[in-house]
Amino acid sequence: MSTCSAEFLVEPFEVGHPGPHVVAALTAVRELGFEPVVGPFGTTIEGDSAQVINAVKQLLDAATAAGASRVSVQIDTCGNG
Repeated sequence: MSTCSAEFLVEPFEVGHPGPHVVAALTAVRELGFEPVVGPFGTTIEGDSAQVINAVKQLLDAATAAGASRVSVQIDTCGNG
């Protein structure tokens, strides 16, 4: 199985007060079975590479539909793990 991780930041961003666009992105990945780790500079999900790539598409769709002005995504190199 090939695994990887993705970190994303949904903007506009306000510490302690996630807007509906942030909530939508988190909900989208949770509905796919991920438990996102929310950090100070982004949120991370980790798992099977195909599932992570699909989750990124879902969170992008959900966040932009809910009013995100920008979504930054960084995917770590996927490898066998």
